[in-house]
Amino acid sequence: MERMFRYSLAFLISSVAILVGMQVFWRYILKSPFMGLEEILVYPSVWLYFWGSVNASYEDTQIKANVIDSFLKTKKSKLYVRIIADIMTVIVALWLTKWAWAYFKYAWRVWKESPTLYVPMFYAESAVFIGLVMMSFYSIFHLARNVRLLKFVKEESSSVKKERVKASLATATEES
Repeated sequence: MERMFRYSLAFLISSVAILVGMQVFWRYILKSPFMGLEEILVYPSVWLYFWGSVNASYEDTQIKANVIDSFLKTKKSKLYVRIIADIMTVIVALWLTKWAWAYFKYAWRVWKESPTLYVPMFYAESAVFIGLVMMSFYSIFHLARNVRLLKFVKEESSSVKKERVKASLATATEES
């Protein structure tokens, strides 16, 4: 999956850079606009934005303000905060996905075309819905992972407590 993200994002960012470079060359060096290039540029740009967001959701590297984490001491408390943040992320992602679905249906029904080249805009607009579906999926995945991790940390801490009790009982019996 990582390889697919890496290559597709590299292709998208390269195509955006090449298209923008072509537009700059035509407009400022040749003093003539490259008609329709802005319409073509919409496709890789929109897909780049949303595919990059999906990649950040996949890697769980979105921009976060983890100020609370610096004040918390235990893994368990940090996981509780992370789970609360994940729940809020899932709620917002699903809410936005609902709206993106409505927009997806609208784009399909209207089937807008670009003004110069008459290219269907649906293919660029569908990136919103597809991207948000995938971001919602990865957000749910990370929430489930953190809940499982919290259960593991709880079990680990309870077994450590049991071992401490056993050790203290053993030292207490040795002393007597």
